[in-house]
Amino acid sequence: MTSPGIAARTAPFLRACLDCMGGNLVGVYLHGSAAMGCFHPARSDLDYLVVLRDEPADPVKRRFLDRVVELHRAGPAKGIEMSAVTESVCRHFVYPTPFVLHFSAAHLEAYQADPAGYLLRMRGADPDLAAHFAVTRQRGQVLFGTPIRDLFAPVPDAAYWDSIRLDIQDAPARIQAQPLYLTLNLCRALAWRRERRILSKAEGGAWGLAHLPAGFHPLLRTALADYRGETAAYDSARLPQFARYMLAQLSEPD
Repeated sequence: MTSPGIAARTAPFLRACLDCMGGNLVGVYLHGSAAMGCFHPARSDLDYLVVLRDEPADPVKRRFLDRVVELHRAGPAKGIEMSAVTESVCRHFVYPTPFVLHFSAAHLEAYQADPAGYLLRMRGADPDLAAHFAVTRQRGQVLFGTPIRDLFAPVPDAAYWDSIRLDIQDAPARIQAQPLYLTLNLCRALAWRRERRILSKAEGGAWGLAHLPAGFHPLLRTALADYRGETAAYDSARLPQFARYMLAQLSEPD
């Protein structure tokens, strides 16, 4: 069940979905940190899947994205990430998964600069959706519409693993720039690889403290403190060492 605080944050997005999509709307689903009980306004975004019967026309997409951009600007600090998909790919999983619309903070300037061009480009197939579907199926929350297990087919392990692997495969090169994101994501990737557990970032960090060598514990505690919004100073030399170690562990056979 959605907590009262999260319900208040998600209600305007749901209203935008209902107003713009009307009878084409199958369901609206919350996933990510807000669904898993570790949302932090300064560190987390709000992650949504919008499921539609059919792909909407461009004018409908435009009205909807204009509403989403308004809500994105209103907060939380990292804003909104949203993917819209059709009902058919939820019931009959496809990988990489087709989508009909997407928005995140990384795309705000592109949408504002050329809305028509953005709508043309922002449809296709996205490997990330395998992970989003799997998280939604196991730990997501229904904001509106069809119950999750009645709509989302299971995601095959191979597709889920490929989805998360693509997100972390260049971690040694990126971890200095994204220490919080990659430190905790590497932990939850290894937790899935070893135990088939789908964890939040915070849960991934806690799993790392319980299962990884003690030499990495200060780094994990720093990342968890950072995630909680506390001042955190990372050991810059340790970050790439950690990333290389984790990728080596992740490359071992099941």
